[in-house]
Amino acid sequence: MGSTRTGRRGAGGTDRKSDPYAVTAATLRAALVREIAAGGGLADPAWREAFEEVPRHVFVPRYYEAGGPSPPGGTVIYERLGRYDPDAARRARWLAGVYSDAPLATRVRDGEPVSSSSQPSLMARMLEALEVRDGDSVLEIGTGTGYNAALLAHRLGDDRVTTVDIDPDITDTARDHLAAAGYRPTVVTGDGALGCPSRAPFERIIATCAVTSLPPAWLAQCRSGGLILAPLATGLIALRVADAEHGEGHFLTTPAYFVPLRGSEPPPRVATKGLPARPLLEDSFRFLLHVVTARMDPLEALALWEHEDRPGRGRYGVTVREGRQWAWLDDPEGAYAWPLGPAHAAPHAGQGP
Repeated sequence: MGSTRTGRRGAGGTDRKSDPYAVTAATLRAALVREIAAGGGLADPAWREAFEEVPRHVFVPRYYEAGGPSPPGGTVIYERLGRYDPDAARRARWLAGVYSDAPLATRVRDGEPVSSSSQPSLMARMLEALEVRDGDSVLEIGTGTGYNAALLAHRLGDDRVTTVDIDPDITDTARDHLAAAGYRPTVVTGDGALGCPSRAPFERIIATCAVTSLPPAWLAQCRSGGLILAPLATGLIALRVADAEHGEGHFLTTPAYFVPLRGSEPPPRVATKGLPARPLLEDSFRFLLHVVTARMDPLEALALWEHEDRPGRGRYGVTVREGRQWAWLDDPEGAYAWPLGPAHAAPHAGQGP
């Protein structure tokens, strides 16, 4: 099945007569797509078309820009920008920000972002890494604004896309955004860790929230040979599913920072005590610290990183096997393996999964 475009209301799925921003937004959207393409993204024409046509400003009618903390050491002050601001200059700032290649905080609670619209270039890399084919059904964990679900629906058709979020305010708002843009995938309010059994099985599952291990329901609801793409340890694991209890895959090379899956155990704090400053400037070492956090002393992690020639993200992977999950370096059965999930123990390098 290809893209389903019936019922779209002009370029970007919006009616230019009813949307005063449509013309300017189309110009800004085209520039954003060129920027993403120049950075190596959107090589697939189908995904490029989706980004050219789906109007991000419909999904982000407001967002929050972070300012400095006030008072010193206090919570961050956020400035709200939106399409209904009475000041024309601020409305222009809002629209330009929507079509910048940047993540946007869309909901803030107690001084902390709880929902966001991800950086478009990262979204493009994730969607291309999902390797969808015509006719695939996709489950998205973490609905957010609905923008990512709209991109999926544009590519695959409304009936092939399901998105789930635990917060009814988020799912209700996303449904409104999707309908306004002319898309109607299935939007479900529920615990993302449980997937969506009523719509399973899926060929692809994509998460837009971070996990510390892969929920068993995701593997159970993904077809054999399917793919799960999820943020984990500040990276993106692409796990090929064999069956409900077995899967394996490597991390992508790109960094990824997402808010945790709501209702899940937060990741343990990364220890850096005693480490020299220079290695902490290296992305590959910081990633290793997140992989092994609470499982290895940071100085031991530094020794491993230096001994193994400063391995990049692509050398790491994850294996799921009969109720166990572990991250590894180079080889699932090799010398370096670390259990995923709650840290009940702290194995050292060289200790098996």
